[in-house]
Amino acid sequence: MLTRESDVEVHALHKRGWTISAIARHTGHDRKTIRAYLNGERTPGERKKPAVDPFEPFLDYVRARLDEDPHLWSRTLCDELEDLGYAQSYQTLTRQIRIRGLRPKCADCAQVTERANAIIEHPPGEETQWDWVELPNPPSQWGWGSTAFLLVGSLSHSGRWRGYLAPDMTRPQVIAGIDRITRRLGGVTKSWRFDRMATVCHPATGALTAEFAGVAKYYGVSVAVCPPRRGNRKGVVEKSNHIAAQRWWRTLPDELTVEQAQASCDTFCRTRSDVRMRRTKDGRSNVATVAKREPLSAPPAAPYPTTVTEVRKVSRQALVAWKGNQYSVPPELAMNDVHVSERLGDGHIDIATDSGIVIARHRLAAAGSGAQVRDHGHVVALDTLAQAGASSSRRPHRRKERIPPGQAARQAAEALRHNTTHTTAPTAQASVIDLSVYERAAQNRTQLP
Repeated sequence: MLTRESDVEVHALHKRGWTISAIARHTGHDRKTIRAYLNGERTPGERKKPAVDPFEPFLDYVRARLDEDPHLWSRTLCDELEDLGYAQSYQTLTRQIRIRGLRPKCADCAQVTERANAIIEHPPGEETQWDWVELPNPPSQWGWGSTAFLLVGSLSHSGRWRGYLAPDMTRPQVIAGIDRITRRLGGVTKSWRFDRMATVCHPATGALTAEFAGVAKYYGVSVAVCPPRRGNRKGVVEKSNHIAAQRWWRTLPDELTVEQAQASCDTFCRTRSDVRMRRTKDGRSNVATVAKREPLSAPPAAPYPTTVTEVRKVSRQALVAWKGNQYSVPPELAMNDVHVSERLGDGHIDIATDSGIVIARHRLAAAGSGAQVRDHGHVVALDTLAQAGASSSRRPHRRKERIPPGQAARQAAEALRHNTTHTTAPTAQASVIDLSVYERAAQNRTQLP
């Protein structure tokens, strides 16, 4: 491509009698390029469009996704397209959506509120911001009802964040989530900032609860509570919440288990969120690089001692899923709900019935290892029960035997042939077909002379 200045120079040299080859050597361009500009086939300052539009193969997918979800983030859509082989930039995608008019307009979102925003400094290693995100419509097989919850922790300086999936926002889930996220972030900052969540402080006064004060002392941090109606004071985690909801949860497949969804969140944070570019004093760096420079304290060797309890469904093999592993229970509980309790740092889980009776205790396997931890007594009982069912005198289903129509079926067929099932008189528009006529005709055709 020639700039307008280069195009002027080329035409000037050509008028002085320079050959196209001489002009090409002088300017460092190909002779065909010089000839095209001299003949007016090319416009200076404009790139020649490729013969095949690289965006065209993805056009149907983009149009379908935006028709399904007009509020889908372009950044989220770009994530999906990159997994499908899209090699162009995010800016190209947004430009194509704009010039092709692919995004349906939403009248309800036409109004935008403009207001001044304060700039809040966040020194490195100073603060972690925490907040819950309500995630609607979790997969039905989770058994969590209509809402799941994601605890999000964000380093205020770098913007690095991690999430913890939970069925509720109880204090044990808060503590478990804080410990897990802190270790995923790489350490502990000097202070933690929360909104007025009831598990941390008294909502009316903002004073810490006695229970959470113990947690803060255990991790060696100070706790700051946002004033009422000051959500921008923890704007870093609010942005992370938005990213988690729009770029991760919005496109989460239905078939994933809780453990797989948690792993998906962790992967998204590493591969998508941590590569975001941030302005720094020495230029621009991605989130992961900025986060590595933050001076963080090492977390305690063991999590804060609290007990997390969740309801899980027992499989047909008398196994209960917990943190990417399976643990055995007595076979009589197959396909029933049980309560799984884990005291953080203890290394064991207890499995109890609805009445609170502990029926199994197992040593925890490494999270996400896919291990099966089975008690020998449970294995023997399951085998005994399975063999008893196999030796039953009940006749199994006849899969390959001939099963011609029985008496009831033949009677029903005869009624259909004679049209006796229709009790209403035929209307003028309806026709009554006697199937016996076709039956006699077929018999005549198949008889040998």
